[in-house]
Amino acid sequence: MTEFLQQLINGLALGSIYALIALGYTMVYGVLRFINFAHGDVFMLGAFAGFFLAPRLTAAFGEQSVGLALMVLLLSMIICAVIGIMIERFAYRPLREKPKLTVLITAIGVSLLIEYVGQHRAVFTPSPHTFPTLLPSRNFQVGSAGLVVNSSELLVLGITSALLLVLQFIVHRTRLGTAMRAVSFNAPAAALMGININVVISFTFGLGSALAAAAGILYASRYPSIDPLMGVMPGLKAFVAAVLGGIGNIPGAALGGLLLGVIKRS
Repeated sequence: MTEFLQQLINGLALGSIYALIALGYTMVYGVLRFINFAHGDVFMLGAFAGFFLAPRLTAAFGEQSVGLALMVLLLSMIICAVIGIMIERFAYRPLREKPKLTVLITAIGVSLLIEYVGQHRAVFTPSPHTFPTLLPSRNFQVGSAGLVVNSSELLVLGITSALLLVLQFIVHRTRLGTAMRAVSFNAPAAALMGININVVISFTFGLGSALAAAAGILYASRYPSIDPLMGVMPGLKAFVAAVLGGIGNIPGAALGGLLLGVIKRS
């Protein structure tokens, strides 16, 4: 029983990361009806953003502090949100009226471009990099059965839960969220009602990319070795999670990610 609970906690922590990535897939599909296969690479860019930001912010916030971790997380999310908006603007928007196969091939091309540019020696290089420690790690003993919970697992679960609540608030309680749901339901009718489709789609890409960046920081904090191809497998697994939960369904994507993480650790 102790081993089962231990693996369940490990699986939920890993599944939380898959859930954050899967949300980006499902939101873009809900609005545009295509899969953004470059999303896993935005996850990788989020990890590298944290890698370069952490040493520069250490002087202001101190080593391994809550302020440092939160600032690295926030700035990485902003950077990747901007990258996601730029990918949509320059790669996908010109192809919006083209066949879906054309957009799918472009998405794969954007993914490969990011991966191979990242491997250039003038960018990230193909060698693995050690991700800096943002917060000290501690183990907590739960009960007398020997169940051990690491602080990084609690951090992942806590941040993921907070981001999911923020996402739910944005989607259901804000005007942009209402516009997202309207465009997802019927884009031409939404445009006739005065909704700016371009703004909604760009916002969707930015929001999904910000969640992928958060997932990249959390993943790199738990598995502190990053490289330009690190987003391939988590991205594919998160895509499976999105399909498992019902592609286009936000709660389903989150649930699918958690379920996939638990299955992987079982």
